[in-house]
Amino acid sequence: MELDEVQAETARLSNWAHLATVGRDGNPDVVPIWPAWQDDTVWISTFTKSVKVRNIAHNPNVALHWQVDESGDGVEIWGTASVHTDIGTKQRLWNGVFSYNLDDFIPDGPESPDACFVAIRPEHALALKHYGMAGRDTWHARGSART
Repeated sequence: MELDEVQAETARLSNWAHLATVGRDGNPDVVPIWPAWQDDTVWISTFTKSVKVRNIAHNPNVALHWQVDESGDGVEIWGTASVHTDIGTKQRLWNGVFSYNLDDFIPDGPESPDACFVAIRPEHALALKHYGMAGRDTWHARGSART
């Protein structure tokens, strides 16, 4: 499986995914998100004081799970996340990357000090067909230590 096939499968499944992070206390946290792909990076829009941002600051290893559709197909991606609060990144991603209007959630626009983006660099992906009973495909980034 190639990364572009992973991207196509996530787009086919759902706009929604679930992001798993781990906090300083060692407890997991899972939240629904509406991610966007740009090249080989998954981006999410969030707030600088969110739990996910605090957790990523402690441990950048994350997992994403695209909702299983009625056929039982699903995709999971593991990767490394980084938080971007710089105005250049915020302005670059504000329009044309996400399939929804970011202004609806952050009306002050990219200049808002509360707005940030999280970049997730995928290292490994698993695509299951019919809950894995009809097959599974994997993808690994070059040089990835994850298996």
